[in-house]
Amino acid sequence: MKLLVLEDDNFICEQIKTYFELNDHIVDLFHDGETLLDEAILEHYDIFLFDINTPKKNGIETLEFIRKSGIKTPAIFLTAMSDMEFVKKGYAVGCNDYVRKPFNLEEVELRVMQLTLKSTEKIVQISSNYQFNLSKMQLLFQEDEVKLNQKEKDILYILLKNKGETVEPYIIKDYVWDELNVCDNTLRTQIKKLRGKLKENFITNIRNSGYIIK
Repeated sequence: MKLLVLEDDNFICEQIKTYFELNDHIVDLFHDGETLLDEAILEHYDIFLFDINTPKKNGIETLEFIRKSGIKTPAIFLTAMSDMEFVKKGYAVGCNDYVRKPFNLEEVELRVMQLTLKSTEKIVQISSNYQFNLSKMQLLFQEDEVKLNQKEKDILYILLKNKGETVEPYIIKDYVWDELNVCDNTLRTQIKKLRGKLKENFITNIRNSGYIIK
């Protein structure tokens, strides 16, 4: 799972990053909303954790911009008691939950898991023979698991999170290889190997656009 965190307190940032990465999640940190909107690839995150009071563009303004862009990724506000009036505004622009500071990281994780499981189907039916379990990261063929490596699972996950939509190569590469400088040939080779393990080719290459699972 990938978390996008907007928080200007370095200590809180490191707490969140350390905790979630120890549980095999990926955390990207930003300290102001303006930089986040300029640099983050918003489409491939599973959850947004936003502080309300951040420089340049605050959490509410940042989420409002994201929602107007059509991105429905679940969002949790991290907020102090004095921010409660802003929390009401946060719900108005599209937040899903909030956690009061100081917070317990286990509570944050529980809220994150609850929202991410609600926001996606646990089992995605790909065809009459194939289905993918999003929470267990398992591809099943007629109820038998297909053995895949982690990158192959990640490719299927990001494509199925956007099922029916073409996903551009740079989004897939950034999600699967996590900021490594990966060329398009590497992605094509990885998808070719993945297709070699499938009895049906349900991954479609849209010329000059990306990949889609319909």
